[in-house]
Amino acid sequence: MKRTGFFYNDVFLEHDAGAGHPERPERLQAILGALERAPFSGSIIRFSEFPARAPQSLFPIHDKSYVEWVGRRIGEGARVLDYGDTGVCPRSWEAALRSADAAVDAADRVWNGELDRAFVAPRPPGHHAEAGRAMGFCIFNNIAVAAAWLLDHDAQRVAIVDWDVHHGNGTQAAFYSNPRLLFISLHQYPHYPGSGGAAEKGAGDGLGTTLNIPMRPGSGDEHYLAAFEDMVIPALDDFEPEMILVSAGFDSHSRDPLSSIMLSTEFFGEMTQQLCAAANRHCKGRLVSVLEGGYDLTALSEASALHVETMLNE
Repeated sequence: MKRTGFFYNDVFLEHDAGAGHPERPERLQAILGALERAPFSGSIIRFSEFPARAPQSLFPIHDKSYVEWVGRRIGEGARVLDYGDTGVCPRSWEAALRSADAAVDAADRVWNGELDRAFVAPRPPGHHAEAGRAMGFCIFNNIAVAAAWLLDHDAQRVAIVDWDVHHGNGTQAAFYSNPRLLFISLHQYPHYPGSGGAAEKGAGDGLGTTLNIPMRPGSGDEHYLAAFEDMVIPALDDFEPEMILVSAGFDSHSRDPLSSIMLSTEFFGEMTQQLCAAANRHCKGRLVSVLEGGYDLTALSEASALHVETMLNE
């Protein structure tokens, strides 16, 4: 059984995006309940406190002026940032900082060999947040901050696989010219936020280290399996990353209200198993996943529990 960490803090529940918002505290409550009820619950290594590296750890990914603006806006009592889809409350500043801290701490502990794998369950999510812009329910880009931390602390090659149903535009933008970061995204296309076409392959020294795999509405397990076998796994094998990070959005589930992708619960276990196997080949098994989307509570709880179980037992 692999040493698998679960990173969570109660402040994540205090982030309130507004009445009726799909990115709600009940999402984490559903995951917590599923993990507590699971027969493997006692095997998870839980972490609820993390070194306070943010906001300094944010600056390789986010403009300092933007980080200061977010803190000021929330402090002034703002209830929404930028485009109107990213709601906030007075506790959102602390939740956003600790979310980034949790992702970095998980990556650091796995990189240093304390853990084999980890699942981070933060709120707010992160992969849409750009250098100077909040969007898509995201304030700071948790997984990009963790990847930047690794690249600044001895890792030479890091891969991010993003299977959220929405394209991870913020993560792509952060590393679009960086040859040391392989970004792979499978996402419904066309769909929010409109980016992620197959022609977006990176730029400059990073040309070829961005792999977008647009999936048509209605795509199911068989289409994603073909994409993994024909594109995702070969790209990872060619890149030979020293660490694999996963933007684990569960909104590509067939029951999710914000998408038209038709993945089964079981297929999240299949994707996890394939990425764990790639990590075993190239990274001494090192893999960290960070929660992104997922808005049907039953689908989210079942798929995330299977995701963690697969990381434990693969």
